Amino acid sequence: MAAYSLPDTFWQQVDTFTTLLLQYNQTHNISGAKSKEVVLKNVEDSIYPLQYLNLHEIKNAIDIGTGAGFPGLLLALALPDVHFTLFEPIAKKSAFLHLAKTTLELKNVDITTNRVEKVTPFQVDLISSRAVTNTKMLVKLCKTFIDPNTTLLFYKGELVEEEIKGLKNCHVYQRDKRYYLVMKDVDAA
Repeated sequence: MAAYSLPDTFWQQVDTFTTLLLQYNQTHNISGAKSKEVVLKNVEDSIYPLQYLNLHEIKNAIDIGTGAGFPGLLLALALPDVHFTLFEPIAKKSAFLHLAKTTLELKNVDITTNRVEKVTPFQVDLISSRAVTNTKMLVKLCKTFIDPNTTLLFYKGELVEEEIKGLKNCHVYQRDKRYYLVMKDVDAA
């Protein structure tokens, strides 16, 4: 496990993000996170698995179904040298991501208001996703982005063991009720 230290500005940016999300959420209801405590739990959940990744190998990443920013936007805050493309097909959530990107002056983030399977693929080192669909369907949706060096980081629930049956090169890490699935050299057929 690699030790990783967050950028000096991380928690200050998280504070700005939290305020922005809670304000936006009152009008547009894009997240179940309705308090600062719940937002911070989601932040911790988003960045926790960084310790399980080979971060020096990651230059380009995509996040599928970013929603209100978890985990993609938080990973982008934690990894300012990695370029993130956030896929969020729901317009009001995508609009919030654009607002957060502008407010936080994030140069390493692009936002696409589209489904990942509808976009021309490009080379990525990391694919992350939280609460989108089951593992095999998720791999199928993003298969055109996967090469032998791509790491997949999926934030899963208690059905993770069932979902990975028949898949190889899977590592599952658990923290409370969250399971972090890290896969590499995935057969995307």
